[in-house]
Amino acid sequence: MACIEARGLRKAYGSAVALDGVDLTVEEGRILGLIGPNGAGKSTALNAILGLTAYQGDLKVLGRDPWRERDQLMGEVCFIADVAVLPRWMRVSQALDYMAGVHPRFDRAKAEALLAKTQIKRTSKVRELSKGMVTQLHLALVMAVDARLLVLDEPTLGLDILYRKQFYDSLLNDYFDHTRTIVVTTHQVEEVQHILTDVMFINRGRIVLSSTMEDFEARYLELMASPEHAAEARSLGPIHERQVFGRSIMLFDSADRSQLARFGEVRTPSIADLFVAVIGGEGAGAQGAAA
Repeated sequence: MACIEARGLRKAYGSAVALDGVDLTVEEGRILGLIGPNGAGKSTALNAILGLTAYQGDLKVLGRDPWRERDQLMGEVCFIADVAVLPRWMRVSQALDYMAGVHPRFDRAKAEALLAKTQIKRTSKVRELSKGMVTQLHLALVMAVDARLLVLDEPTLGLDILYRKQFYDSLLNDYFDHTRTIVVTTHQVEEVQHILTDVMFINRGRIVLSSTMEDFEARYLELMASPEHAAEARSLGPIHERQVFGRSIMLFDSADRSQLARFGEVRTPSIADLFVAVIGGEGAGAQGAAA
C-alpha cells in the first residue's frame, strides 16, 4: 500500500493556484525529498497531507482521507515545522510529561535515551536552549513516537552545519527502519541527497520531475567539457549549460556516458544542479528534463 497517494490534488487561494492537479505516489519505507522554489506549493502540499487544509481531488495518507479523518491519522504521523512550536516557557521535563500524557505511541524511555546524547538538561526551559538544542529536543520527542510517516518542513532552517549533520545522522540511525516513510522539504538540497530514496521537483503548483535516486543517477550526467570539444558536446543537446572558470558544464538527459567521456570529465550531477536545469529554465530544455 502506498503511504501517500494523490490524484488531481488542487488548492487555490482566491485566484492564486497553489496546487494545480498534482499526482503523486509515495511508497512505504521511502525517504522523499520534495524540492521547489519559494511559493512553488511545497508547504500547501504538506498541509494537505497533514490534514491542515481542505483541497480538491483525491488524497489518501496511510489509507485515510487526511481532511475528514485527521484525528485518526495523527496517531500515525509526526511533523516538524520550519519554526519551533514548543512553548518557550516549558521545561524539557514538562515536554516529556506532556507527550507521555497525550500520545499513546510515545516511548518516554526512547526520548530520554535520545536526549542523553545531547547537552540538554531536563530542568532547562525551552527559551534557555539554543536553536540547535530546540531542534534536537523536537527531534527526540518526534523520534520517540512510533509513527509510520514523518513530515519535515525545512527542519534544519537556521542551524549551523554541525547541527544539520547531527540531525540527519540521527534521523537515519535512530529513526528510519525501512517501514517508516519520511517526506522532507529543504533548500539545503546538497545535505539531504545522500539520505533520499526519491526526489520530486515542484514548481508553480505542479510536479515537474519525479524520480527514484537510482533512476536519477542512471539517467542524468554532467560533463565538464574541454574547451576544444565544447561545440561537439553542445551538438548532443544538453538540457542545461553553465560556465565555471571558463569551462562549459553541461547537463545531459539519457546520454551515452562513453560518448560524453570523449569530450571531458563526466560525473553524476547533484540534485541542486538538476534543480537549476529544470526549474531555472522554463523552455524546451526544462520540459525535456521533466518528462
